[in-house]
Amino acid sequence: MKKIPLKEFQKLDLRAGTVIVAEKIKDSPKLLRLEVDLGEEKRQIIAGIGKQYQPEKLIGQQIVILANLETKVIFGLESQGMLVAVDDETIALLRP
Repeated sequence: MKKIPLKEFQKLDLRAGTVIVAEKIKDSPKLLRLEVDLGEEKRQIIAGIGKQYQPEKLIGQQIVILANLETKVIFGLESQGMLVAVDDETIALLRP
């Protein structure tokens, strides 16, 4: 495993938020569109967790996102961050 200096880690803006919208993305078996309320703003996150999580069960759940990642267009939708999860045979969301 490659190690990074503490200064690099400190650049990450990890934020906790509440999922207020979760829905499947048409024509994608694994992508979900999440709208996450971070308190001061809302973010749209496109996450590849659709095979492990049912969208309706994510609504109201608190999750952690990487908020200062460059915006990326996925399946024609803008993703404004990245969901933080652990992948060890199954995907487990990091929760505050």
